[in-house]
Amino acid sequence: MGCSGSLLAEISRSLFASLPRADQRKKGVEYVRGLLETPGRKSIRNMAHLLGGRATDQSLHHFISESTWDWTPVRQALAQYLVPRLPVAAWVVQNMVIRKAGQHSVGVDRKFVPAAGRVLNAQQAIGVWAASGSRSSPVNWGLHLPQGWIEDAPRRSRASIPDNAELETLADRAAKLCVELVSDWAMPVRPVVFDSRLMDVTTIVDRLGRRGIPFVTRIDASVPLTVTDPALTGHRGSTVMQAAEIIRAAKGTSQPVRRREPGPGGALRPGRLAHVAVKYHAGRTGLRRACGARQMVLLGLADINAPDSPQLWLTDMLKVHPAVLLKLCALLDRVEYDFDEVAKNVGIEDYAGRSFDGWHRHVTLASAAHAVSVLTSAHGTFAAGGTG
Repeated sequence: MGCSGSLLAEISRSLFASLPRADQRKKGVEYVRGLLETPGRKSIRNMAHLLGGRATDQSLHHFISESTWDWTPVRQALAQYLVPRLPVAAWVVQNMVIRKAGQHSVGVDRKFVPAAGRVLNAQQAIGVWAASGSRSSPVNWGLHLPQGWIEDAPRRSRASIPDNAELETLADRAAKLCVELVSDWAMPVRPVVFDSRLMDVTTIVDRLGRRGIPFVTRIDASVPLTVTDPALTGHRGSTVMQAAEIIRAAKGTSQPVRRREPGPGGALRPGRLAHVAVKYHAGRTGLRRACGARQMVLLGLADINAPDSPQLWLTDMLKVHPAVLLKLCALLDRVEYDFDEVAKNVGIEDYAGRSFDGWHRHVTLASAAHAVSVLTSAHGTFAAGGTG
């Protein structure tokens, strides 16, 4: 395994310190190694074939689906390990939709799958990633449980869904995961970067604001805002405008920028960036006092080839230079690239069991395999899915 084996041994000492038994710690290392080295689909059977045969198959299955070890301190240890080594510039929220052939995997429901362009059986999860400009790695996960899973007692029992699991939106789960990082895990406060076009932006903005966690979020064109920027004198005041309208009005104030595409040899893409001081109008009366009066900055990032279809972003970081904000916005693309190029290759989507606990343990160890991969490949010594 070369350099990746050395890093796996090093990271495992802190990663599995919370596991009470030596055999569990050994199985943890074996499972991560299987994710890194097994070609193709990272099923327990395929990994066991590489690692030791039928007996290994049974022990790995028990370790993931039926054991009692807690994945939370393992994730916390992974986050602590990554903070100084990436180093972490932001926590990035990513939506993950996993196609499933049947209806028995925990959380499966009929969902629109973007990669397929149609509605299919799928699980939906929220991941929080530690990200820098050059690499990123997931550290925490939440599995979305539709109403049909929450309210069906026999179904809950078969999937070992815990009693404290309750119905919540994607925005609820994303906010809880981010707050958990800072409040419970004592991770450093970093901006949270997320795409709120498929989530309720008010929920996340409110909960992050209460904890003093800054954010940058991509928003829908219709989000209502009020201009407070003195540069747009004709639009200042109490009139509520849609975000897209404000950026169109600010087009003449935009500045040329260049942003680099993620990945090796990523090209520089020219564009224009406008930024406008605004106030955000929460859609729900109960939250209007909490975040509706807060001063924010609206960004409009237009590609040089599509000047009339800019990306729209909202942030509460008022004193941060637009060039720095642009780098934070780019971290969504960074995570998406690493998800496709690394996370999928170490089996983040490949858990075939049906239990809630098993899913969480699998994605936890797949996150560890992802970290080993990105930290070693940065030095040109290892690529996911192979040996170094």
